[in-house]
Amino acid sequence: MRFIRISNMKYKLKMKKLIIFLMMILPLGAFAQDVKIAFVKTQEVIMAMPEVSAMEKTMTELNEKYKTELKQMQEEYQKKYSDFVAQQDSLTENIKLRRMQEIQDIQERINNFVQVAEQDVQKKQQELFTPIQQKVQATIKAVGDEKGYMYIIDPSVLLYIGTSGVDATPLVKSKLGLK
Repeated sequence: MRFIRISNMKYKLKMKKLIIFLMMILPLGAFAQDVKIAFVKTQEVIMAMPEVSAMEKTMTELNEKYKTELKQMQEEYQKKYSDFVAQQDSLTENIKLRRMQEIQDIQERINNFVQVAEQDVQKKQQELFTPIQQKVQATIKAVGDEKGYMYIIDPSVLLYIGTSGVDATPLVKSKLGLK
């Protein structure tokens, strides 16, 4: 779920900026015409999508591959380190230095591997989540166009929503074929 929260935080920040902008221009628009506003719980819609389950499965598999590889590297490090500690008294200074360098090299490889794995996981997460987010946004726009809503906002980024707001979440879910 961490990957959805990260992308959602960016989305919420964009939504907050939009809401502030809307609150500034909304009074001007209210005088000119009848403004229809609705809200959509995007997190609820996203979590109901089958694409999210597929994305989570893919991300879990990717994480498992990296964990397996990391475990193998750590086992190699532990073996080399244990062997070195057990044999260090009987080794010449030159061999000791070489083995210590090998151990240090393995540790650096592990650190580099962790960094690359984290970047790869983030990249893959964004790659998989972007189409889901775009699909939801396009569907929200389509519902807004069909129902004539001037604004559709996400209540998770607002402090208060009055009782007269229209909940368009069921309409968006229906349009996406979700229950």
